[in-house]
Amino acid sequence: MADLKEARVPDIGGHSDVPVIEVLIKPGDTVEKDQSLITLESDKATMEVPAPFAGVVKELKLKVGDEVSEGALIAIIEASDAAAPAPAKAEAPAAKAPAPTPAPAPAPSPAAAAPQVKEEPAPIGGRGVLPGNAPEGDVAPQARPPLDAKLVMPGDAPYATPAVRAFARELGVDVRQVKGSGRSGRIVREDITAYVKHALASGARPVEGGTVAAGGGLNLLPWPKVDFAKFGEVEEKPLTRIQKISGANLARNWAMIPHVTQHEDADITELEAFRKKLGEENKDLKITPLVFQIKAVVAALKKFPQFNASLDATGEKLILKKYFHVGIAVDTPDGLVVPVIRDCDKKGLLDLATELGEISKKARDKKLGPNDMSGGCFSISSLGGIGGTAFTPIVNAPEVAILGVSKAQTKPVWNGKEFVPRLILPLSLSYDHRVIDGALAARFASFLATQLGDIRRLLL
Repeated sequence: MADLKEARVPDIGGHSDVPVIEVLIKPGDTVEKDQSLITLESDKATMEVPAPFAGVVKELKLKVGDEVSEGALIAIIEASDAAAPAPAKAEAPAAKAPAPTPAPAPAPSPAAAAPQVKEEPAPIGGRGVLPGNAPEGDVAPQARPPLDAKLVMPGDAPYATPAVRAFARELGVDVRQVKGSGRSGRIVREDITAYVKHALASGARPVEGGTVAAGGGLNLLPWPKVDFAKFGEVEEKPLTRIQKISGANLARNWAMIPHVTQHEDADITELEAFRKKLGEENKDLKITPLVFQIKAVVAALKKFPQFNASLDATGEKLILKKYFHVGIAVDTPDGLVVPVIRDCDKKGLLDLATELGEISKKARDKKLGPNDMSGGCFSISSLGGIGGTAFTPIVNAPEVAILGVSKAQTKPVWNGKEFVPRLILPLSLSYDHRVIDGALAARFASFLATQLGDIRRLLL
């Protein structure tokens, strides 16, 4: 009897309701262990789900567009370790039973016949016979044509997922100009970034409908091609997936947003004394300077709502947000990620400290879901624990500003009578000059420094 097993979605890092963007199998297909069954794609990553065992696909339980979580049923598979000996078992009775008379041989039992004929469904889409296939009466499950992208995306439509199309639109790329390198010519994110790099290197600018000639684009020189091995020993190390995705986003943001950075110093002497005292009273909770910076940023966003905004897709309207979700840049072994803490205006310092610790651990354990990474209004990138005096953080589109925080240092400050030691925190505010002018940025940075300089103001 056929050994039918269930193939289910394994642990996908705590993600839930992740859309299925591609189904790589169909009933009747023979799959090997670890062969990809489906492709899932969140806002930040694409993952293929492998087969837990080898066998023949008997029934498909989901389709493109379905949203799945851990444990969702993908398919019913007849395991190959049970399916292989089936023909031998079917022939055994005929070999052992004597035939005293030339009577017709008995028909095979339903149990033996079912795996061979009755459970052989038509291909996807209800087509019983595809060009090149055997007629319906001649079952030939192994003689199937390879997947043709035109069966999924007919005509000249580019074969790309909605998420990849959205990514292309963000970069101003017409997907019809991009050649796909994925399965059956599917266009993946790496194809989009490669297209942009090639366009920039050739001096052209990628836009919807094609590319602008070199004179109308950035007019850059080609990227230098160097054989580094000629000069000494080298080692090639591939970029992580996070680095590839972040690199494409950063390149777009830096190229498309006119950046200006406003620098300011905040006197956090009293704040630091209060933070240490708070830490002594809550020894089981790590209270970092970042929670105070979040509260100060929220106060500044309320006073200057133009910073809590985004340009629409046309670049002609400003969308003002009435909520306060702050993105926090977290350094992980695989690269920088920016999880979002929501409703920061409704949470106290201890609540923010708790959530900041949880989401930072989640980021380092690679368990961030799509909801953890979306909806930010403003970002903070803190290098205070490492060093530096100032830097220019890149705006995280579609936000219009980002705060960079460097290492605090004790410096002599003139109080009108004498120099006194004060703890000074350097702030670097980068902003989109299309939305924010220099005077407004200077006021925002000054207000932020004032908030951090007198923690009592954070209570207002």
